[in-house]
Amino acid sequence: MEIEWWLARIRAAERTLRGVANVTPVFMSRTLDALTGADVFLKCESFQRTGAFKFRGAYNALSNLADADRRRGVVTHSSGNHAQALALAGRLLGIRAVIVMPVDAPKAKRAATEAYGGEVVEYDPKVATREDLSAALVKEKGYRLVHPYDDPDVIAGQGTAALELFDEVHRLDAVLAPCGGGGLLSGTALACRAGWRECRVIGVEPELAADATRSFRTGRLHTVKNPPTIADGTRTPSLGKQTFPLVREHVSDMVTVSEEAIAGAVRFLFERMKLVVEPSGALGVAALLSGAFPAAGRIGVIVSGGNLDHRVLAALFSGERGAT
Repeated sequence: MEIEWWLARIRAAERTLRGVANVTPVFMSRTLDALTGADVFLKCESFQRTGAFKFRGAYNALSNLADADRRRGVVTHSSGNHAQALALAGRLLGIRAVIVMPVDAPKAKRAATEAYGGEVVEYDPKVATREDLSAALVKEKGYRLVHPYDDPDVIAGQGTAALELFDEVHRLDAVLAPCGGGGLLSGTALACRAGWRECRVIGVEPELAADATRSFRTGRLHTVKNPPTIADGTRTPSLGKQTFPLVREHVSDMVTVSEEAIAGAVRFLFERMKLVVEPSGALGVAALLSGAFPAAGRIGVIVSGGNLDHRVLAALFSGERGAT
């Protein structure tokens, strides 16, 4: 699909989200600039509704549903952030939202999903896959699947965060975005390529869940199964059929970071900037602080979410990795 087509979709999503999604703040830190040798601008989606960027894509996708699909309801699979986003979007738009969620999903994220009105269907990742369960519910109940990342309306919605960043900052040499299934990274890259072609877009993954990096480098889709990373938002099995070619074509590079670097970034953001950021959301900062991405000039970072379980936070500060 042409850049012009995607830019039109992202701009349409921007209009759909106006007055509904939060225009999230951009923060800077003199300490972070000194440590990295760059001017760093953090686009803090941790202040988005439901605490993560996912609300953008979920609300945009539901807003574009046909009337018949709205009446039947929707289903998705998610470990937490997309689940919460779809539940809230469904409540706002009067659409039933069913979420297939693993039994080991962060308790805070499940509780929030149910509080927003989402109907949770549990599964054990050791004996079933969320994709199969979602497909079964689509077949049995007639729900419309709203994929967490491999959907044009979801991708377009996620791209609006980058539009806002550039509207405020105007010029950047690079933007770093976390990568799980590639929806946020694809949307960010498309937004940048459409309006600011000189800006490099860098995807960041945990070393323990580096399927997208391998896919990017080899041109062949790689998969992982339940990788043991603290960044639970990146535990997706692979890039999607739509996000894989988008990442390959429009992302400049991919880098990976260690679990220790991720934990250190969470602690830095909490201690020095007073920001509560979940491990997945801290990946870009981890890449800067660890040197995985050598910073120079003006760097934007998409801080993707702040839904951090207090037990995980305690484990990170005690020096343990913690389990999400």
